Amino acid sequence: MTRLFRFLEPTFFAGLIDDPCLVVRDRPIHKSILLDCGALHHVAKREMKPVQAIFVSHAHMDHFMGFDTFLRQVIANPRTVELFGPPGMAERVAGRLAGYDWNLAEPYWCTLLVHEVHPEQILSVRFAGPEGFRRHELGAAPRTEAVIYRHNHLEVAAEILDHGIPVLAFRVWERKIFALDGATLTALGLLPGVWMEELKRRFFEDWPEAPPLRIMRMGTEGPREETVADAAAFYGQIRAVPQSPSLGYLTDWGWSPENLEKVRRFMTGVDLLIGECAFLRAEASRARTSRHLCTADWNRLLAELRPRAFLPMHLSKTYLRRSAELYAELAPPPETEILTLPEHLAPRPLHAQEACVLRRLTRQTS
Repeated sequence: MTRLFRFLEPTFFAGLIDDPCLVVRDRPIHKSILLDCGALHHVAKREMKPVQAIFVSHAHMDHFMGFDTFLRQVIANPRTVELFGPPGMAERVAGRLAGYDWNLAEPYWCTLLVHEVHPEQILSVRFAGPEGFRRHELGAAPRTEAVIYRHNHLEVAAEILDHGIPVLAFRVWERKIFALDGATLTALGLLPGVWMEELKRRFFEDWPEAPPLRIMRMGTEGPREETVADAAAFYGQIRAVPQSPSLGYLTDWGWSPENLEKVRRFMTGVDLLIGECAFLRAEASRARTSRHLCTADWNRLLAELRPRAFLPMHLSKTYLRRSAELYAELAPPPETEILTLPEHLAPRPLHAQEACVLRRLTRQTS
């Protein structure tokens, strides 16, 4: 399929039946975010170290058990990692941290900044690594928009859905796209030149202090050089308004009128949709009881949202070696491509005969 993103690189580190883990890399700055902490033991440390923020949909074990693995990989890194989750997430993190002794804490350990996303506010708590992850209450800030995080080329929005408990749906937009409007440039008599590269540089550096921008414009007597004191305002006059591609992440939500209304509004226009499809059509009643979705539900939703691509994930383990049935039941609109996964990407568990260093020390009897 055509590449959806210019700067972002989403990578799903799980198979269809594995517990989910989605890394979205901001390629130009070599930084990442992580959506859900399912199985992480197989993910290389080099993939975890660039993670700046974690977005946890909810604290069920299959979406949060990898938190300890993540912390083990990045603990000796003197920086702050942000973690966003639904109401109660600070207590969940505190509980995980309380399960270990931290008497050997070092000044270079990382700090965790946990944000609980509530309907009208965001509560924040800091767990300071150099202090053995001592808890510091930072209070609440009003939540005035869906976006909860911005960093360089991406921003993340959240919506609260119901799964018997609050669950967060996420949408990640690509931002900071530099684009000039050709018609406006022509109308203003602006000529191509090195000033465009300079303007682009200042844009991506968030408009640092700099001398006036030297531009080239066609005058009545030919090309002439001019200076622009406010480069940011000048860019605002000549910029194009490019469409920002986005990905949506939906997991563990029930097919209810309230949830559907929120999802339809929140995911309108999404390009890449990643969604949990736990059950096949024949077990729709089981999906309703457990507040999950089946293939028939996704067919209805895809017909409305019409994303350019859909990645189904987290099929119930009861369908082991039956994944082909899932893909056979999905019937998206023609413009939507179904992305497929192997059943497992995480390594299979070892058997005793494969880890037999000590077995030869045991006397074999006939």
